[in-house]
Amino acid sequence: MNNDLPRWATAFVMPMLNLLSALLVAALVIYMLGEDPAESLSILVHSAILNPEGLSYTLFYASTFIFTGLSVSVAMQAGLFNIGSEGQMYIGGLGLTVAMLAFDQTLPAWLLIPAAMIGAALFGALWGFLPGYLQAKRGSHIVVTTIMFNFIAASLMNFIIVKYLIPPGEQNTASRVFAESGEMPRLSTWFPSLGDTPLNISFILAIAALVIYGVMVWRSSWGFKLRATGLNKHAAHYAGVSISKMIIIVMLISGALAGLGSVNSIMGSTHYLSLNFVGGAGFIGIAIALMGRQHPIGIFLSAVLFGALIQGGFDLSLEKPNIPTETFIFIQGLIILFCGAMENFYAPAISALLKRTKG
Repeated sequence: MNNDLPRWATAFVMPMLNLLSALLVAALVIYMLGEDPAESLSILVHSAILNPEGLSYTLFYASTFIFTGLSVSVAMQAGLFNIGSEGQMYIGGLGLTVAMLAFDQTLPAWLLIPAAMIGAALFGALWGFLPGYLQAKRGSHIVVTTIMFNFIAASLMNFIIVKYLIPPGEQNTASRVFAESGEMPRLSTWFPSLGDTPLNISFILAIAALVIYGVMVWRSSWGFKLRATGLNKHAAHYAGVSISKMIIIVMLISGALAGLGSVNSIMGSTHYLSLNFVGGAGFIGIAIALMGRQHPIGIFLSAVLFGALIQGGFDLSLEKPNIPTETFIFIQGLIILFCGAMENFYAPAISALLKRTKG
């Protein structure tokens, strides 16, 4: 059905209708909780967007979500549904931590930060390589393997942190705090109006990643082969594309992007590796890729939306005790439902309306 619709309808109208549907259901839930949906929305928007400090937190969360959204999106371009970004970001955090613990006492910041980022990307890529190889060479389904690798990553990280990384005498399940030279420079240094928030140059790196992704996918010969693989593997193979090689390369890139998501969370905020620092960012990346239609602008806007839901949700739950923070997990689920499982819900109605208009 989507093939009959113009690009503006599939890229803009349908995602907006799906989002509005999710928000309408969320408004109904808020009303049932005894609160005014319009007032609640006003508080959320003011807290997450209009307030400079709140906007800073929104963009901080969005920085991580952009990387996980790109991780899922680049795999989708090849027809692969990588739902293992959660585990790949987790293992990427381990690679970052290994680099930090090894060099943060000796390297200057201009060498330490790139080394940690390389460690995050490398470990994430290796964790993405494994299910990619199994799909390409053994025919294992990427959805099944990436789900299982999420659980393996969580168990492995729990073992490594508890066994090797907790400093002697400490009770917190986390590594030691990294040296100050390993902290990502904060944007508030140049923009004081943002307040004392963790928004850092990871946001700029995320924007750069969006640009590189857009150029590589839509303005390069490799990107053409990538999209051809996703549209029709048999035709791509007939045209000379090595499908198994493409799958492995894409999963390496996907894993590296997810691993880079840990940079903002760890080096930009906590400055140490903690248990479950990912906090579901990998799964939110799935929703962002679906809602953003794997387009750079769509991914950016979707990441900002989810960042705003988290930031605005915190303040709203404080001002409106009847609305628990879990409500916003429910809203995220609604967005995933309407933009993912029900993404074509409005397609027949839009198609019929366009035909009636032309007639």
